[in-house]
Amino acid sequence: MELLGALEGTDGDEHPLTRADAEALLAIDARGPEMYRLLALSNGWSRRRFGERGYVFAQIGVNAEPCPVDCGFCSMGASHYAMDSTWRKDAAALRPEIERLLEEGIDDLFLMTTADFPQDRFVAMIAEIRPLLPPGVRLVANIGDFSRETAHALRDAGCTGAYHIRRLGEGEDTLAAPEARERTLEAVRDAGLELYYCIEPIGPEHGRDELAREMVRARDLGVRAMAAMRRIPVPGTPLFGRGRISALELTKIVAVANLVVRPARSMNVHEPTPMALLAGVNQLYAEVGANPRDTSSRTERGRGFTPARAWELLAEGGWFPGA
Repeated sequence: MELLGALEGTDGDEHPLTRADAEALLAIDARGPEMYRLLALSNGWSRRRFGERGYVFAQIGVNAEPCPVDCGFCSMGASHYAMDSTWRKDAAALRPEIERLLEEGIDDLFLMTTADFPQDRFVAMIAEIRPLLPPGVRLVANIGDFSRETAHALRDAGCTGAYHIRRLGEGEDTLAAPEARERTLEAVRDAGLELYYCIEPIGPEHGRDELAREMVRARDLGVRAMAAMRRIPVPGTPLFGRGRISALELTKIVAVANLVVRPARSMNVHEPTPMALLAGVNQLYAEVGANPRDTSSRTERGRGFTPARAWELLAEGGWFPGA
């Protein structure tokens, strides 16, 4: 493949890949020899950029409640709620969970809520939790769409970043308006918060054009922590019957995303998939509490990794904590 040959002769930073380039790389047969050239390029770039530095981010699902955005892939969608219970935690209840995560070693802490969780209450929670974290641990919001005013309030309360994306199938598989998602992305940037991005939730029906569009969007937004995530079919959800892509296909998508976006800090695959470490993944997630891909409202007892388990997998790929 001519494009792979051109990439092998440069570090790629001087000539960003176009959306057409991304689509061409995504067309590579994951079972063929060009796949290994692609993996070598992506892994090589990660090694040059990241050295041996690995990262573990941890996310706590703050509430398990029916969500009105009703995503067809989420176990907490209001029309098909599939969690085993409902509950909402405050900062005091989160404290022991945070302490355990810190003991095992995390770099960034994400707090996730359903889209209708009261944002003033969330801002107050951030202010209570920030003092629990060492100065080097980032604090990230993963909440519904919000205004510029809320973005600035989050920053002032102690948030350093926000996880927010334009999901695949937005407005069709979800009740969120794509325009609202994009306005929130601008609010994040306006407030000076670090933006965390992911191409998700990837299913067999999503074409190369959709995936390439989000890769280029992430690069144009200056994303430093990038990810790709496949959709997990959750029993009882509307999209359960569509199935999921293979770990092999996900690994290819991770490699292309890494080469297109070239994130400055980390490249992630979710859920943690050992094969994808061959594509230069240096960051994984641990999860606690509610998880939209799990029917257990305590995902640490189900699908969720612990930080210790995530660090163990990263070490298998040659990635290690910072000094």
